[in-house]
Amino acid sequence: MRDTIQQDLSAALLGWYDRHAREMPWRVGPADRVAGVLPDPYRVWLSEVMLQQTTVAAVRDYFLRFTARWPNVDALAAAPDDQVMGEWAGLGYYARARNLLKCARVVSEDHGGTFPDTYDTLLKLPGIGPYTAAAISAIAFDQPETVLDGNVERVMARLYDIHDPLPASKPLLKEKAAALTPDIRPGDYAQAVMDLGATICAPKSPACGICPLREPCLARAAGTQNELPRKTPKKPKPTRYGHVYIAQSDDGALLLERRPDKGLLGGMLGWPGSDWSDAPIEAPPFAADWQVMAGEVRHTFTHFHLILRIWTATLPPAYAPEDLIVIEKHAFRPSDLPTVMRKAHDLWRNR
Repeated sequence: MRDTIQQDLSAALLGWYDRHAREMPWRVGPADRVAGVLPDPYRVWLSEVMLQQTTVAAVRDYFLRFTARWPNVDALAAAPDDQVMGEWAGLGYYARARNLLKCARVVSEDHGGTFPDTYDTLLKLPGIGPYTAAAISAIAFDQPETVLDGNVERVMARLYDIHDPLPASKPLLKEKAAALTPDIRPGDYAQAVMDLGATICAPKSPACGICPLREPCLARAAGTQNELPRKTPKKPKPTRYGHVYIAQSDDGALLLERRPDKGLLGGMLGWPGSDWSDAPIEAPPFAADWQVMAGEVRHTFTHFHLILRIWTATLPPAYAPEDLIVIEKHAFRPSDLPTVMRKAHDLWRNR
């Protein structure tokens, strides 16, 4: 049972959201909700998957391209894998794109193209974890589920002046967030608390003076808001090394590979290359006078830094290698490459 103070906090945040809600291409704003416009679960799901580990600004154009090309879950389910992976290129965390297709096909084939409307059923879909299931349940179906992302964690840690470090404090922060989640307008509330964290209760220099929760905020009263949330220090990322091989024919065709479905950059186009390790073994895709380029590609993944050396050679005439792909000049799009492979392309092209 929510007490009066919790109800007042939720009401204050919803009132702020009614005035200041951010406009997003996947969002149905509070005024439209009052007018009876309902969110599209497909667009909510797609946006939530895209927004994992990245920002609204980075996702907006990708979302607009995806929904223009595949306006509903059935259209996405029917899309060829390589087209979806190509549109995803640059967003990173490519397992999300593979799970996106798996989930779309399950919803299309097993649920008649309609997303389930309960947390437990959503959780059974490929690529949907506790956060995404709660977000879809709340935002798309107005279920009173507790949505806990980094923004919400920060708001709760400051509101209640919680100094226990993340990630160990997640259960306590979720408990606080759950107590504030109202039965009325839970979808708007979920978006309100995320908006508050993204715009007012920002990681650095929170704008406490204009925050709708400034009066009850315990961290503001204690002067500890800039210290929260605390986080357990991360271990330094190791550095791995690798070789990539860029071969081009006299007429401009390029040699690429389709990476295995499992693992980093799964299912994406890329340059043939070695493993990524402390001491990678050179692995040219064919015998040739390979020349190493000056400079190197540097890229950071979630768990490690990567440094790649680039080797170049001329592609033999009419070369048709097994398990590799020759792409003609007119058909090659650098934008189809994941970021690390595009960095190698750009360094090679500008040599």
